[in-house]
Amino acid sequence: MHPNPTFRGTTRDESLAFARQRGFGTLAVSSEGAPLLSHVPFLLSEDGGYADLHLVRSNPISRAAKGGLPARIAVSGADGYVSPDWYGLGPDQVPTWNYVAVHLTGRLLPLPQDALEPLLEAQSAFFEARLPKVPWTMDKMTEETRAKLLRMILPFRFEVERVDSTWKLGQNKPETARRAAAEAVGGGIGQELDALAQLMRVPPASD
Repeated sequence: MHPNPTFRGTTRDESLAFARQRGFGTLAVSSEGAPLLSHVPFLLSEDGGYADLHLVRSNPISRAAKGGLPARIAVSGADGYVSPDWYGLGPDQVPTWNYVAVHLTGRLLPLPQDALEPLLEAQSAFFEARLPKVPWTMDKMTEETRAKLLRMILPFRFEVERVDSTWKLGQNKPETARRAAAEAVGGGIGQELDALAQLMRVPPASD
């Protein structure tokens, strides 16, 4: 997380709501060499106490987590380059990158295999409900394909022990400068720039 406390004051509830809505992140665990990483959809509980997810059996994290192990899920949001010219504050400014990131730290535990199908149904229902169409459901699959899918993947629960976040949105600049940068960032470099611009205009609540 960014060391500047100005970017780390967003409430726990706001950060959890972001992670829950996003529902996708990078799962990381320690290993003897480089950390093991996997990009996973997840379903975060209403109280933020746990997230359910699944992994392919052949994933090295699946094998490493048979007895449970410490882990972290990094959830990224909108991000973009900010030119110092956009602030209108004179020459002594520097380029930066604004972004949103939430880290969930805790423990990854295997679930019984009979938890897999309900987990997959809940995950797909969560995302399908947000699309402008009749929701897809698992009963649209043939029994053969369904059985093959369920053999290939394993269910896990990630128990959340700590929530950290960085909402780096120019809060360290005067409001007029931050809003000026917000008006320019939408035409710049990054991801989800319209969402980033709106966040820069009205940063989320702080603790």
